[in-house]
Amino acid sequence: MNKFKRKQMRTIALMCCVLAVNLSACHGAQSNTESEVPEVVIHTQNLPASTELDVSDFSEGDLDRMFYSRVIDEEIFRRIDGKSYRKNHMVTIDELRYLRMLYKDINGKTHIGEMIVNQSIAADVLAIFRELYRQSYPIEQMVLVDDYDANDERSMSANNTSAFNYRTIENTDILSNHSKGLAVDINPLYNPYIYRTASGVEICSPALGKKYADRSKSFDYKIDENDLAYRLFTEHGFTWGGNWEDSKDYQHFEKAN
Repeated sequence: MNKFKRKQMRTIALMCCVLAVNLSACHGAQSNTESEVPEVVIHTQNLPASTELDVSDFSEGDLDRMFYSRVIDEEIFRRIDGKSYRKNHMVTIDELRYLRMLYKDINGKTHIGEMIVNQSIAADVLAIFRELYRQSYPIEQMVLVDDYDANDERSMSANNTSAFNYRTIENTDILSNHSKGLAVDINPLYNPYIYRTASGVEICSPALGKKYADRSKSFDYKIDENDLAYRLFTEHGFTWGGNWEDSKDYQHFEKAN
């Protein structure tokens, strides 16, 4: 056997050994990862948001484990790239976290919810929504705004509770705190954003929420200072848009970074 042939065989053998080690390591890492993820999460993590769950056999611990965060992986990035997320100098993907949570609808049925927020408020948001769930606070929908092509008007009109969206404040060129993932909007159809133009015309956003602009009335999903969501968010250091002077954003809670 010539020298070149022997060198070729040694190279192939070495490559096979490296491949075998890498495959073994990958298999071990996958097993460890799966063993660390609670079984109840494994069984539900691939279900889409809004899925209704029968939690009658879930323990209190199982329910708590359904509230968790993770980094933005490739699958989630594909959903948001070019929609709620665009390359910018304000926030990077590494600063954001994808949350999976539970919520109850107005009939008390449990659903899977999802949200993207800044990592700096992820723990607060998980704690708040865990308590909202425990106290059967009604939320109609909780999916990424990207399901509405990051169109805020469409998402709000569907009464979709959401957070991160790289966009400006309506009727301005100022970036919203939603752009940093530092703001959460809850049941926005029933808790609209209300402001006046320079000419004095009152604008309601979403437009379909105009009938809920009169906050002296009583109706489902209404957020005011007696509301559980208001109490929990403010206890965690968030400010409420319903307390703004020049405009009112009754759906909106934000926290400075």
